[in-house]
Amino acid sequence: MKRILVTGGAGFIGSNFVRMVLSEHPDCFVVNLDRLTYAGNLENLEGFLEHQNHKFVKGDICDGSLVGKIIDENKIEVIVNFAAESHVDRSITGPKIFIETNVSGTLTLLEAARDKGLERFIQVSTDEVYGSLGPEGKFTEQTPLSPNSPYSASKAAADHLVEAFGHTWGVKYNIGRCSNNYGPFQFPEKLIPLMINNALNDKELPVYGDGLYVRDWIYVYDHCTAVWKILTEGRVGEVYNIGGCNEKANLEVIKLILKRLGKAESLIKHVKDRPGHDRRYAIDAGKIIKELGWKPSVSFEQGIEKTIDWYLENTKWLENVVSGDYQKYYDSMYSNR
Repeated sequence: MKRILVTGGAGFIGSNFVRMVLSEHPDCFVVNLDRLTYAGNLENLEGFLEHQNHKFVKGDICDGSLVGKIIDENKIEVIVNFAAESHVDRSITGPKIFIETNVSGTLTLLEAARDKGLERFIQVSTDEVYGSLGPEGKFTEQTPLSPNSPYSASKAAADHLVEAFGHTWGVKYNIGRCSNNYGPFQFPEKLIPLMINNALNDKELPVYGDGLYVRDWIYVYDHCTAVWKILTEGRVGEVYNIGGCNEKANLEVIKLILKRLGKAESLIKHVKDRPGHDRRYAIDAGKIIKELGWKPSVSFEQGIEKTIDWYLENTKWLENVVSGDYQKYYDSMYSNR
């Protein structure tokens, strides 16, 4: 039985990964370490919290003694690190926590992986470490890192640490750099759930600048299967780009959501752009497709339909996560723009 420590496993992508592993790989035991910050939510694990092959631990990845104890007591073989502060807007207003979690936290996990001789360390990274593209071209694994926000800078620093631990101490690692995720259980600060939530409540949809910022979109389940492929079949020390092969401008995505929900485009409100907004990201996922035989299971049109349907069917979950502090955050981000 493969014994995995998943960090950030109550967050959006992490919880989807935990659910996938427990559903599809009964020979795995998952210890789920999450600090349960605003975006970490045990409701994301409903139906799996008490699973016989799942153990949840509330704690911080920066706590080295806790991480070591978890590894020893549960005979952990691999770490899959999803834990991260991940929202660019928040990194602009408060960058310090991004360094503490994304850099110092990753360092703590790497030291544990080195000291305990773990079989593999999987770093879940982002295409944002590459910076911004012009109208042509795509990010490859050879693209130099050129992060432009405090968030992407913290993730790039973590990636460099992972590679350094591999080079210096022989830690067996892989890095997956993924494009924009969407799907069930995503906290509504990110574009797609934010727009779905606002449209459902007939609120204005705040769109940065001209709305023509381009991103590659991947359905979260497909990202999870890619991480699994990397964990089980990836060559040690390799970086793999993970993309959905779905380049879309933000405005196009928003109009698709409005059309699906039967809402008017007049809800769209262009607001002041955020500082240093990268114009375009695009992923070349050819390496993971060719080497590991992975491919996305859904098109963007299929994925966005599944995502909208999930939010329509889980209004209670949505109501719970947007209460309280979320409204204060939302007001601070968009009320004066």
